[in-house]
Amino acid sequence: MLGRTYDTQVCSAARALEVVGERWSLLIVRDALFAGATRFADFQRLGIATNILAKRLDSLVEAGVLERRSSKEPSDRSGYSVTRKGLDLAPVIIALTEWGDRWAAPDGPPILYRHTRCGGAITEQTTCDTCGDVTELAQIHVIHGPGFPEALMASRKNRPDVADRGSPTASDGRPRP
Repeated sequence: MLGRTYDTQVCSAARALEVVGERWSLLIVRDALFAGATRFADFQRLGIATNILAKRLDSLVEAGVLERRSSKEPSDRSGYSVTRKGLDLAPVIIALTEWGDRWAAPDGPPILYRHTRCGGAITEQTTCDTCGDVTELAQIHVIHGPGFPEALMASRKNRPDVADRGSPTASDGRPRP
C-alpha cells in the first residue's frame, strides 16, 4: 500500500492506487492474468527483489486481488490465483499498455493482445453505456455520485472555483480542462 497518502481525496482512482499503485503491483497482476504466472518463482522473472515481491504479493492477497492456493502435492509449493477483483483489472492493464505503446514504445508495441477466437486486436475504449458515442474528451463531464460525502457537497456549493463542474464547457463555450 502507498501509506494512505490519498486519504483526504474523495476519488475512486486514488483509492484504486492504494491497492495497485505501487511499483510492480500491476505487472504482477498482468503476469498472473496474461502470462500464466502462479508461483513466486514465476513472478521473480520480472526482476523484482524477493523482499519486495513478497510484500507486493502479500498486499495483493490482502486486498483481495490475488488469493493463495495450496497445492495438493506435498512436494509442490503453493501458488497464487487471480480473484474476480483481479480479473476486473484486465481492462486497466490493456489501457495502460495501449498508452505505453503510443507514447513509450519507440520501436513499436512489444506485445499485442489478441482475441483467441478470431485474432482481432483487443483494445480499451471509452464509450457511453447508453449511446456508445464518445469521440472527444470534451464530451465527458463529471458529476457527484452517490458516494460523494454530503458534507463536502455542501461546502462546495458556494465556491465559484468548483461551481457547475457538471458542464463539459466553461462559460465561454470552450471545453473545460
